[in-house]
Order: sequence, then C-alpha cells, then structure tokens
Amino acid sequence: MKALSTYFQKETEVIGAGRTDAGVHAEMMIAHFDYEGLIDGAFLADKLNRMLPADISIYTIKQVKPDAHARFDAISRTYKYYLTTVKYPFNRHLTYRVHHTPDFALMNEAAKVLFEYSDFTSFSKLHTDVKTNNCKVMKAEWTQLDANNWVFTIQADRFLRNMVRAIVGTLLEVGRGKMSIEDFRKVIEQQDRGKAGSSAPGHALFLVDVSYPESIFITQ
Repeated sequence: MKALSTYFQKETEVIGAGRTDAGVHAEMMIAHFDYEGLIDGAFLADKLNRMLPADISIYTIKQVKPDAHARFDAISRTYKYYLTTVKYPFNRHLTYRVHHTPDFALMNEAAKVLFEYSDFTSFSKLHTDVKTNNCKVMKAEWTQLDANNWVFTIQADRFLRNMVRAIVGTLLEVGRGKMSIEDFRKVIEQQDRGKAGSSAPGHALFLVDVSYPESIFITQ
C-alpha cells in the first residue's frame, strides 16, 4: 500500500484477505502488514485515512500474532447481493434491477440445496489456479428489505472466483420459472459451469465480512 510505505518511509507490503470480481464492492476488507515496533492503531488509521482516496477508508488497525495471515487464517467470508424491482436512479450503481418480481420463496428453497454440497465447480470461473473447488456454505438466504428491495446473504469458508454472482444468476433462473429446484440440484452435481445460469452483474455485490479466530489477535 502506497500510503503505508509513505508513512513508514520504507516499502511496506500489504496482503489482502482475497480479491473480488471487477465491479464488486468491499464494505469490509482485511489486510495485514509486517512492522517491528509498537503502533497506535487509532492514530495510524487516522493518518492513513488522510492520505487515502475518498473511496477507501481504514476502520481499525489491530495487532496480530507474527504468523497471522489475512487470507489463510480467515474462517468465513460473507457477501450480500442487492436486488430491486423498481427503477431508482440514485442506487443504480449499487443494486441490480429486475423487471419482473421473481419467486423469492422458491429461490430460498433452492438456496438450501447449497448446504448439501461442497464442490461448486458449476459456479466457478473457468481456468482458475485454485487447487480445489470445494467450499462449505454456511448461510444462503434472500430477505426482503422493503416493498421493492431484496438482499441475498451468503456465507462460506471460502469462495471461488465468480461464485456468488453465478449462484445469484442461477437462483434467478429458478425464481423466473426457467429452472426447477431439482434442475438447480443437477446443475451443482454436473460440475459444469456451462449448465449454470449467467452471472449476475458485479455492481450489486458487496463483501461485507471476513471472520477470523480470536486466537490470532494480541489483546492489549
């Protein structure tokens, strides 16, 4: 991170918890850096926020054990995908507008199928460099925010590239009556990206949480 390197007056490498697809927002992102010495987290966060562009904000800085890793120590990640059924100019960059109200109850029934499987090749971008396409989905649910807006919340120990957008796009196929719950199950079992629905647009997807075991933190 350029701001950290400038503050410490030496090259400082920053390791993030992961990466998101193009256009996806990170309401929360975790990163780690190595530094020898004591740091006042609140003071440093304030200094960095003065140096960073307007679309990046440091919430907090905490001390962790020397071997802690922002990516590999994460035990879960949570994403939210926002959907609207009306045209509203002021949130068009933050939510996906659909022109017909899908069957959210049916989509929630289909989402429960995700808990039964671990291999999500069908929802992964092709030709990635990961060693496995196995993930453990812990939560997957559509909830209604108001009369016209919905959000899909999904939590897993890890995510494949394009996975959430592919899941949302395929669930919308269910909600539009173009795919049954059994069809959705078959999509997962076939382990073929070509069998799933199109990926939902990235601009409505937010990474909202990355969780870690308390054991990696150093309490003052």
